[in-house]
Amino acid sequence: MVSEQHPFDPGREDELDRAFRPKSLGDFVGQERLKDNLRIAIDAARSRGEAPEHMLFSGPPGLGKTSLASIISQEMGTQLHLASGPALERKKDLVGILTQLQHRDVLFIDEIHRIPIPVAESLYTAMEDFALAFTLDEGPNARVLNMALKRFTLIGATTRRGLLPGPFLARFGHTFQLDYYAPEELVAILERSARLTGAAFAREALELLASRARGTPRIANRFLRRARDLAQALYASAPVDGRIASETLERLGVDDAGLEETDRRILRALAQNDARPKGLRTLSALVGEEPDTIELVYEPFLLREGLIDRTPQGRVITRRGYGAIGERPPTPSSLFGELET
Repeated sequence: MVSEQHPFDPGREDELDRAFRPKSLGDFVGQERLKDNLRIAIDAARSRGEAPEHMLFSGPPGLGKTSLASIISQEMGTQLHLASGPALERKKDLVGILTQLQHRDVLFIDEIHRIPIPVAESLYTAMEDFALAFTLDEGPNARVLNMALKRFTLIGATTRRGLLPGPFLARFGHTFQLDYYAPEELVAILERSARLTGAAFAREALELLASRARGTPRIANRFLRRARDLAQALYASAPVDGRIASETLERLGVDDAGLEETDRRILRALAQNDARPKGLRTLSALVGEEPDTIELVYEPFLLREGLIDRTPQGRVITRRGYGAIGERPPTPSSLFGELET
């Protein structure tokens, strides 16, 4: 069993979410090559008394990009400033943040690919020259005022690296790609999370939750919290064993393959009309989810498991995908029409 007295109110989910985040590179499980390179960059910058070069973290949601930014800030002993690309609508939004940064502070921008182009262009100068240019007045009286900035580290997080302009990418000294986690890595993450909840979890329960978490720590921790809730609400806070973990997943609609209800809706939608290829917007309308949500949250797992394919004509379901929803694939004649004789 995994259990430990927690130092905070377990009912406060926001506090628990923060506690789940690793506090150092030593606590961070997985992404070994990335961590080794990151440790070198941090140690070298710290020994010189400098800010590390700007960094870009890319990869699917829930793999630890925000946690790594927080760790870098703590390792450097500086303050972390948080922002998101969609919130930086105008240049003045960016100016207000940049002028607050102190020497070696870390600015983390989530969804950095969604920064409007004019704002991003202002960020280029800030990243490269640590300066901002202001235009005062208009017309013949216009003049440019340059403001120096403290040397800081920008950490960008993106799920769509290909949308970043080339000049933007070129200004990052380090680019890191986060990969999905192996089941044993997720079990190690859940062991730490279980201790923080104060609830007791059997090893078999952690292994089961990890095996259905799609290689993603955020999902694994969500499963763990729901298993804890179920044990407290229906089983008098009994230790979470394999049976309770299995019931948790069943209540969440997660099957043996790790598929959730939205995954199955996507597969059933692709199986319609003799499995003809469907574009992303068509699929979105059939499933009732936003196109970006399908493309970034659900599709990577379905592709990785070989349940769907992306073709020039659109998304298609595979034979394995049919098996996942308990249906038989159509015959060739229904796919291509009867041949004329």
